[in-house]
Parts: sequence; C-alpha cells; structure tokens
Amino acid sequence: MTIETTPSAAATTDRIRAFGKVAVLLGGRAAEREISLKSGRAVLAALQRQGVDAHPLDPDATVLAQLRAGGYDRAFIVLHGRGGEDGQIQGALETMGLPYTGSGVLGSALGMDKYRCKLAWAGCGLPTAESVLLRGEADLPAAAALGFPLMIKPVHEGSSIGMARVETVDALEQAWRSASEFDDLVLAERWIQGAEYTCAILGREALPLIRLETPNAFYDFEAKYQANSTLYHCPCGLDATAESRLRQLSLDAFEAVGASGWGRVDLMLDGTGRPFLLEINTVPGMTDHSLVPMAARAAGIDFDALALRILDTSLSRG
Repeated sequence: MTIETTPSAAATTDRIRAFGKVAVLLGGRAAEREISLKSGRAVLAALQRQGVDAHPLDPDATVLAQLRAGGYDRAFIVLHGRGGEDGQIQGALETMGLPYTGSGVLGSALGMDKYRCKLAWAGCGLPTAESVLLRGEADLPAAAALGFPLMIKPVHEGSSIGMARVETVDALEQAWRSASEFDDLVLAERWIQGAEYTCAILGREALPLIRLETPNAFYDFEAKYQANSTLYHCPCGLDATAESRLRQLSLDAFEAVGASGWGRVDLMLDGTGRPFLLEINTVPGMTDHSLVPMAARAAGIDFDALALRILDTSLSRG
C-alpha cells in the first residue's frame, strides 16, 4: 500500500483545467450542518488557492435547479450526514449526469446505515461486534441479552450524535429513547474494550492509522469537536506488520460495501488484539484538524493536495 508521489506542477495544471466549474456542496439540513460548513469552507479555500473555479453551494429544495443554472461541471460533496452522505444527493447528481466526488449511491447508502453496513461486513466474513437492531421498546430485552456494557447508536447519524454507553437495563431504555429522537432505528452494539483507530482511505490506498485517545467514556461528540484532552497518535504505535494488516482490513471493509473514492473506516482492537470494525464515513470531516487531513499529512500530502486528490475522484464519473 504505497502512497502516490505528489504530481508535478504541469500535471496539476492539467487537472485543474479538467475540473471546470466546481460546486462545493456544504452545509445542508442534517444534524451535522455546522461541521459540514466548516469542512466545506476549508475545501473551498484549498481549491481556490490552487486556481480551481470553485463556488460554494448550500443545498436546499432548489439545489438541482441551482446546479443546472450555474453551469457546473462537477460537484465536490462535503455534506455530512443525511441528505449528503446517504446516497440522496448522489442519486440526484447521477440523474443530472453531473460528476461528483466520493462514493456512489450504494456505497453512500450502506455506509450511512450502521446496521446494514454491519450485516454486509458479517456476510463477507469481516469482524464486527455483535449487535441488535432496536425498532421499538420490545427489542430492548434482546439488546440486554448481549450483556453490558453496550453502545447505543442512532442507525443513520454521524459525529457520534445520539450515542451513549450504557451499563444497566434502566440506562439502556433511557439511551434508546434519547437515540430515538434522532432516528426511528437504533443499534445496540456489544461494547469493545480496547484501543480505537481510524483509517483514512484515498483512492485505493489506506493512509497511516491514527489511534484515538480520550478520557471520555468513548470518542463522543464532545471529544471530537470540543475537548482539548483528546489525543491523536500518528504513528499509531503498532508495529509495521500489525498496522499493515489493519490498513488492509480497512480497505476490504470500505470496498465490501461499495464505497469508493475517499473516506474513513473506524475500528477497535480488544484486549487480545482482535480487530472489530465499527463504521465507515464516506464524507468525513475536512477541516485542518480533521482525521483524514491528519492522516494525509503523515503520508506527505498537505491539505491543498488532498483536496485535489479528492476532486480527482469525480473525473472517473465524467
């Protein structure tokens, strides 16, 4: 899994000409809107610094009409969460014939659906923690039967929104009710005690792993976006052989659900060193402090070059 070298200035100029007019889709109406705005602004600035004819577009009900009227040649999708990361905007862009970055409809939809993503992984023989889908209160006993502690997650949310670690039946019910405010479907997953890692995917390459360390119960919204106590270790501390295996597992997991282009795979190692896949992100954060840019820097790819590499993924749909 070698990392490609930085393209020459002449090749970069040719790439920029090929992109044409680019709509950077940012914001949206999902719970992750504010994070998407930060990511989108960072991407927009990076593209414009390099001469790309890039323009911001905050989607609403008229987004397709705006894209048509604007004469755009392609879209850089920086929409986190529902509407942008779940296949909806991808399907609309496919219908328009407008090339876009990242995963297609299938990979986006499966990646956003934590439950069905896990089913796909299990069907491929890839390791992921046992879980129970909670459609209603009647499913709580089946979740409790997994044993405590448990992780409770809305099936279709990102950024750890609505997630909770629970250790009792009463806490399980409360966490399910809280998560249900974000999603009709909630996942109860067996808790994995161990180190958490994330693997950025760029093209068909797995970038260096990052090990996440937080004093919180888990890598929650506060740990991701607000705390100063979260530590990011890259190099991750594993030996070369162990890291290579996890990077290959991440690639396999990404491709198993039809994801492509770029993204991120989250996973854990339990106390015995056994890996468990958690979830994938097909439009992860893209600020200077986000995990994919962090891994890219470790691979010798700065933020501006990363933005162009991601925009390159739209050319395959041209």
